[in-house]
Amino acid sequence: MTDTRTTSPIGIILMILAAFSSATGQFFWKLAAGGGLLDWHLWLGFVLYGIGAVLMTVAFRYGRLSVLHPLLTVGYVIALFYGVTFLDETLSLPLIGGTVLILAGVWLVGGDDH
Repeated sequence: MTDTRTTSPIGIILMILAAFSSATGQFFWKLAAGGGLLDWHLWLGFVLYGIGAVLMTVAFRYGRLSVLHPLLTVGYVIALFYGVTFLDETLSLPLIGGTVLILAGVWLVGGDDH
């Protein structure tokens, strides 16, 4: 099956929101590490990750898989931000370079809508 539809900006926005929600859910899982099943961070992480999955599913209605799916890698950039900002992780030159490459790849693949 060939999908000849163009990708709507709505699909792009929903996919970026899905990446943000999923990355934020994973961040809360990290905060809950070792806290047990009653830790509210764990459950908030599940909710946010689930919202991300729903947003991703809806986003696919608005465009091509080959354009929308690479946008999920924005979650790596968001996770890097969370790690450096809230978890005192070190920002190194390889991390900066990798982040630039991820964003360049998203731009190159996500921008190919013809």
